[in-house]
Amino acid sequence: MNFTRRWVRAALQVAACMILVLAAAAPRACAQQKPKIRTITAFVRLDPGRYEQQVATTLAFLLKAKGVYERAGYDVETLRLVTQPFPRFTQGMTPEAAMAFFTRLDALAAKDGLEISVGPAMLLDSDNPLEAERLGQILSKTTHLSGSVVIAGTDGIHWRAIHAAAGVIKYLEDNTPHSEGNLRFAALAMVPEYVPFPPAAYHDGFGRQFAVGVESANVVAEVLAKRQPPYEMHQALVAQLENSLDSIDGLGNILDDQTGWDFKGIDLSPAPSKDASIGAAIEAALGAKFGSPGTLSTVALISGALGDIMLKKTGLSGVLLPVLEDPVLAQRWDEGALSLEDLLAYSAVCGAGLDAVPLPGDATQQQLERILGDVASLSVKLSKPLTARLLPVAGKRAGDRTDFADPRLINAMLQPLP
Repeated sequence: MNFTRRWVRAALQVAACMILVLAAAAPRACAQQKPKIRTITAFVRLDPGRYEQQVATTLAFLLKAKGVYERAGYDVETLRLVTQPFPRFTQGMTPEAAMAFFTRLDALAAKDGLEISVGPAMLLDSDNPLEAERLGQILSKTTHLSGSVVIAGTDGIHWRAIHAAAGVIKYLEDNTPHSEGNLRFAALAMVPEYVPFPPAAYHDGFGRQFAVGVESANVVAEVLAKRQPPYEMHQALVAQLENSLDSIDGLGNILDDQTGWDFKGIDLSPAPSKDASIGAAIEAALGAKFGSPGTLSTVALISGALGDIMLKKTGLSGVLLPVLEDPVLAQRWDEGALSLEDLLAYSAVCGAGLDAVPLPGDATQQQLERILGDVASLSVKLSKPLTARLLPVAGKRAGDRTDFADPRLINAMLQPLP
């Protein structure tokens, strides 16, 4: 039996190597049909006593992985490093020493072109809420670090953590330029380890693992534009995504064998961007605006197809609906055709929850707690991972337009909170 497994693995490696050679030789037009790799993310158990060496070793691995995927015709957008929850390695440090450490870590990340997630300030509801306050201060004084607070888990809703997370959101609203610090903070409900997309990314293991996150909304759009019957669309999505992502999986296994870094898999979530809109893909399938009848079932259909893909999966692997990172979703929000309540409804069948949602700056901490409580309650009730990345804008009221400077964001009108 062991011999059979070794033989199958060897055969897969040979096949993946052939894919690498053929893809590298293919015309660039063919490469453009591939999904973009949004991130290659490494998971490291950080030791403050030797963090510089650890970051250098991790960067060397990530650059090697980036080269392998680029030679296979994939565009790689970002390289990211994820640590264990930061209170694990700042224990015993004074607040001043901890802040000095994170300042140095941020400078190192900026120099190396890395994004670093320092994990949840609170993993359990019994954890010290002062760590959440510390996370807000860390994120307000850095630019390449992100973090989170876990607001629900298999043990239920974390009400103390919800209060703490809302406090972090208000702090970052008031203490970062354009209130953009909240792009690097998320509240997590039943989110598993080894998500490759910060700020939802964290782990609490031994480290030396990696995962790949993809931007495959363009592939989804190509299939949905054909407007097939739902069953045929489901089958076509599974086949097309498996075909598009198979070599990413194969090359990940090769990197695993060659480097000793454990390949956790691909987060199949079809992450959108300004150039590849999941909202546009869904509208193509509907022949109507996002939010029209059939939107929820189309989102569920995509989620179901992702679940049936027979590749090594990790993370959320669900439909992401980041309002201000997707041009169609931002437009529908701007028009008032998409609301907070709609997004919560779609969260029942998608993977992200409330992502990149703009809010008026006069939203109170209590209102934020209620929103986070809804996300946590839905997550626990359905036993599914959800996140919340809320973007209240200081000094802005309902009816005002956001003025975010981050190039990843699309500005839109602020809706009143119910």
